[in-house]
Amino acid sequence: MPSKRRLRWAALPVGVAAAVALAGCTPTELHGYLPGFVEDGTAATNQTDRVASLWVNSWIVLLAVGVITWGLMAWAAIAYRRRKGQTGLPVQMRYNMPIEIFYTIVPLILVLGMFFFTARDQTAIEAKWDDPDVEITAIAKQWAWDFQYDGEEDDNADAVWTMGIQAQPDADGNIDQEQLPTLVLPVDKKVTIDLQSRDVIHSFWIIDFLYKKDMYIGKDNSWSFIPTRVGEYAGKCAELCGEYHSMMLFNVKVVEQDEYDAYLESLEQAGNTGDITDAYDRLANYPGTTAQNDSEEGEE
Repeated sequence: MPSKRRLRWAALPVGVAAAVALAGCTPTELHGYLPGFVEDGTAATNQTDRVASLWVNSWIVLLAVGVITWGLMAWAAIAYRRRKGQTGLPVQMRYNMPIEIFYTIVPLILVLGMFFFTARDQTAIEAKWDDPDVEITAIAKQWAWDFQYDGEEDDNADAVWTMGIQAQPDADGNIDQEQLPTLVLPVDKKVTIDLQSRDVIHSFWIIDFLYKKDMYIGKDNSWSFIPTRVGEYAGKCAELCGEYHSMMLFNVKVVEQDEYDAYLESLEQAGNTGDITDAYDRLANYPGTTAQNDSEEGEE
């Protein structure tokens, strides 16, 4: 039987080989093949690393638990297999308190641990900026997107906006990306996106940002983050919202501040000004809306 010293020397090259293998991993591999990262490791937002770390570390823990569980199952199947000449049932064991305590406490610790890290990261991601550099309202509708870049006036009269149409595939199913609604964001700025719906439940999802939030009429959501890499990203609705749900796509462009300012100026020059958040809502029958109030006045 090999000595402990020999085992330690045998383990050394295995550890070195593992370290070398991990050092050679690309950022994509280190982040669990999730989108949102490029070869130099730059994340798409200030929150992307946090989401990826939670995902990868959760899988590491789960795989470790799985390997131990599968190993114990294999050991039990081999150690307690029926031997040649054995008949009948094996001796039945009950009330092994140490084992019962073990398989009660360990899963509880795992669940509480995963809950803690998930709650911690979700709290950080959901935190809102007190004074964002940019505030944008993303409005979902069947089956496209409107984007309003909010202004500083109380009535938002100085806001500018774009109204989009759903994706237009050709005969071969190819989609003209230039026709998709486009959300423009300044890089390295505190951004808050207010999320609203004009009709049914939708979900705002920028794939490389590794986060999505539901949008439904009667309750507004928001999301605060910092885009950290200039580039173009794909977005879509992540909630089944009707016949052309798959065509509810949009583009995201993260640009430098001067290009962002020029874009807003072009919208203003085109006459796309004023607040459009409630102008085209299809459903107006939830409490406090004009439709319900008019109906009550008519009854009086």
